[in-house]
Amino acid sequence: MKKWFLCGLGFLSIAVSLNAQFNENPILNKENEDKKLLNWGYFLGFNQYDFKFDYKEDLGPRGTDVLVSKSLGFNVGLIGEMRLNEFLDLRLEPGLHHTQRILGFPGFDDGNDPIREVKSTYINFPLLLKASAKRFGNWKPFLIGGGSMTLNLGSNEDSLDDNSAGTFRMKKWVYNYELGFGIDFYLEYFKFSPSIRGVFAITDELVRDNDPNSPWTGNIDAMRTRGIFVNFTFE
Repeated sequence: MKKWFLCGLGFLSIAVSLNAQFNENPILNKENEDKKLLNWGYFLGFNQYDFKFDYKEDLGPRGTDVLVSKSLGFNVGLIGEMRLNEFLDLRLEPGLHHTQRILGFPGFDDGNDPIREVKSTYINFPLLLKASAKRFGNWKPFLIGGGSMTLNLGSNEDSLDDNSAGTFRMKKWVYNYELGFGIDFYLEYFKFSPSIRGVFAITDELVRDNDPNSPWTGNIDAMRTRGIFVNFTFE
């Protein structure tokens, strides 16, 4: 997670430096863009999701850790923004997030039983507060954060089968908080905003197996999503 934030910070810093170097006295684009009560747009981007596990017992060094293999996914969605004042905006960003994780469970000698492939398609509903700095020429940095609720279309929550039949189950609804930062660039015809954001689930997502002593879920106290988004917004 840290490397993603450092990469994003470096990317945004370079963008600001280049903008400052080549546009010391720029012609202002989209001067009235932020004065409207409502703004609309869309975003595209990519993500990397992980899981954070809490355990009931520590049975030895890494003896009970569930291993998570992560991959890149994609994001796409819409933006509705309401201006509160010069520096604050209320923002709704419904979007679709697709990702895949492979879980390796401990305590198995061999075979495929320890491995579960978790493909998730999330419909995310975040309500965010965007706090912007003063506009500098044709760019403006901002911080963004708030809460979100997420519908997991691949949860398998209602399935009667569990891990003993090869089915990994998660809850349909997840509640999160999100924090991030980015920069608004005012181009000639639209506003372009690259940003990086972390998402952290506050609710336990795991649906446990029917057997309370299940080797897959018996020792897990909580399983929560955490992830990072890099989004490119067009307004």
